[in-house]
Amino acid sequence: MSGLVLKLAPRERLLINGAVIENGARRGRLNIMTAGAHILRLKDAIHPEEANTPVRRLCYAAQLTLSGDKRIEDLAPELLVGIAELSSALRDAGSHEILSEARQAVVAAQPYQALKALRKLLPVEDSILGVPVA
Repeated sequence: MSGLVLKLAPRERLLINGAVIENGARRGRLNIMTAGAHILRLKDAIHPEEANTPVRRLCYAAQLTLSGDKRIEDLAPELLVGIAELSSALRDAGSHEILSEARQAVVAAQPYQALKALRKLLPVEDSILGVPVA
């Protein structure tokens, strides 16, 4: 079988190409067969008021393309500038590798891959900002 397989918890919500989908009362499984579908688990979504740090703002911007609110072509310049700014602030090799991955995804118009890469930097940013681990 090809495509993306999503395993869903009871009542879990996700956004698929701008439509909110909610699982039923039992665990479920969806097979997404369409390549390039925009999918976002709402439990992983960053809400506008939470986009209050550089990495979170970039994640939120990438997320807007998955929700259908913005086009990746419109947000690419903002994302690339933000990634460049983070590259000068985060000096470790691991962060640079992640930022390179995010940059390549933005250039290739793959917002999910960009978001996935940028989310890896959230713990790094939290550590720098002294955010307590939950």
